Amino acid sequence: MRLRLATFNLESLDERTEHGTTLDARIAVLRPLLTSLNADILCLQEVNGQSTPTGRTLAALKRLLEGTQYAAFAEAHSGDASGKPRDVHNLVTLSRFPMRAQRQIRHEFITAPLVRICTTVPAPPNASEVTWDRPLLHVTLDVDGKSLDVINLHLRAPLSVMIPGLKDNAHRWTSVSGWAEGFYISSIKRNGQALEARVVVDGIFDADPGARVAVCGDLNSGEHEIPIATLRGHVDDTGNPALGGRALTGVEDSLEAKQRFTVRHAGRPLMLDHILVSPTLWGAFRNAEALNADLADEVADAAGGIPGSFHAPLVAVFEL
Repeated sequence: MRLRLATFNLESLDERTEHGTTLDARIAVLRPLLTSLNADILCLQEVNGQSTPTGRTLAALKRLLEGTQYAAFAEAHSGDASGKPRDVHNLVTLSRFPMRAQRQIRHEFITAPLVRICTTVPAPPNASEVTWDRPLLHVTLDVDGKSLDVINLHLRAPLSVMIPGLKDNAHRWTSVSGWAEGFYISSIKRNGQALEARVVVDGIFDADPGARVAVCGDLNSGEHEIPIATLRGHVDDTGNPALGGRALTGVEDSLEAKQRFTVRHAGRPLMLDHILVSPTLWGAFRNAEALNADLADEVADAAGGIPGSFHAPLVAVFEL
């Protein structure tokens, strides 16, 4: 059986107009792109929620998916404590296969680290928690009578966290040390949540050493950065061949170097979106594609806004 698994950051999909770009204009660009993916499982990031009298819904996403194969797919989404979508940056996993289970995880396995701010004056007397920006979304699918675990993950971007009293406005810092400390705390968020996702993956392997597992999403990290190394868990890092069955492989490794990117940042191509798979899935892997041919630059083209996304979808094909 052929299976197509895709991940795509929709870049704050919403009903609200941003930079003069309407939802209708975005749908005109995004819907054909989603359809062309022909995905059996689709992991989406940055799906905003819309307020209604009964709570937030994913109305903008519903409009986007109208008339596509995904409208009839099983759906799981992240949200608040009540299960309703949050205002911004929800995770959504869509599947043509039945969902056996779904859960969102945030600080269930990794306690929020405590950090005491040092660069602001006066320094606060107590440490404060550094929490992840979003939960991860874990679904277990029934694919041809066997389980497939898919973790949809959107890690913190490498942007400095706000340090009280050290910015003139939203974009200008008054202290290099303050900016650096904010950058340091941002890295704690990104690396810490990658660790929690890795713990979730190991829990799946504890129950089934031959499990089919995929970690998909906008990981805001390149292949040689700490979050990716944490999630992959390669034998070169652990030094223990007995743990090789728990290592994850990035399908993007199969792409030619000139095609290995999902974001353009100030002219630089970056591979920030990933699909990392377990050995059982890697053995069934056939090919991958990043649909980046017409990708805009998130710095050079940001001011005017674009109807699509500054991220390219990544799709992997397996023969199960």
